[in-house]
Amino acid sequence: MRILGIETTCDETAAAVVEDGRILSNVVSSQIRLHRRFHGVVPELAARAHLQRVSAVVEAALDGCRASIDAVAFARGPGLMGPLLVGKMAALAAAEVLGCPIVAVNHLEGHIFAAELAEKLRFPLVTLIVSGGHTDLIFCRAPGRYRLLGRTRDDAAGEAYDKVARMLALGYPGGPVIDRRARDGNPAAVDFSRPLLPGSWDFSFAGIKTAMLYHLRDIKRAPSRREVSDLCASFQEAVVETLVRKTLAAARHCRVRDVVVGGGVAANGRLREVFEAEAKRLGVRVIIPAPILCTDNGAMLAQAASHRLRRGRPGRSLRCDPGLGFESWGA
Repeated sequence: MRILGIETTCDETAAAVVEDGRILSNVVSSQIRLHRRFHGVVPELAARAHLQRVSAVVEAALDGCRASIDAVAFARGPGLMGPLLVGKMAALAAAEVLGCPIVAVNHLEGHIFAAELAEKLRFPLVTLIVSGGHTDLIFCRAPGRYRLLGRTRDDAAGEAYDKVARMLALGYPGGPVIDRRARDGNPAAVDFSRPLLPGSWDFSFAGIKTAMLYHLRDIKRAPSRREVSDLCASFQEAVVETLVRKTLAAARHCRVRDVVVGGGVAANGRLREVFEAEAKRLGVRVIIPAPILCTDNGAMLAQAASHRLRRGRPGRSLRCDPGLGFESWGA
């Protein structure tokens, strides 16, 4: 089964062709430079950029793969409404030209199946989706059968990275630069709290962000380069420890031996290191796809769509829903 996936939920215009779990093409056009001066994604600018780029991106993905496309997949949510509509209309146009059906996919479901493009998944499993807009912990009984265990109550992990990077004048996006600066810092320099929220699978990162703000206020001067590296390392260690401990505790609670981690923050080097070390210690298999498949991409949507088509449930609604969650996305 050969599927074209089109992804435009936020600030990446992407398209890919996947055939039976094998990536034939994967084209991603990032808008980071466009949004950098605003320290975040501007929805209207993002939608315009998608309109300008989506045709060329889809054409590039189809180059050499145009024959025998069996379906076109797009994400109907969650995401920004303008970008979602661009992806939907591009998918409708592509499906009409290619003479194939269209499949509506949950963007978050795509992040689960990005891991399947690297390794075969064994259900049931627990998934952590961690990005600039999401920090969700999900129990996956089988493809299409999901139960939301917990989510962030305030800032998503990636959002906290962006805000802390702005406090430290490190630019946007915050995740890659904090990860890079943290390698030269001391993670024990500042003891930021670990918001584990006992009795709940939810996350909360607003407190760590606020603690950083108060720390910078209290020193009453601009931190030195060395201090910035220490602050990055200390902040990152608190976030990573919280994500890893909570996720592996959920895996034990659900009695599963397999964990999938997806989303843009899953590309973080320290997060991958700690997950690998803890998984080895506990005898748990943790699957984190390559960084190019952690960020938003069309391949993950195509792979998720393949499962929906095999189950004979391509999705009745094509309506875009910016707040679409797993609660309304069962089998």
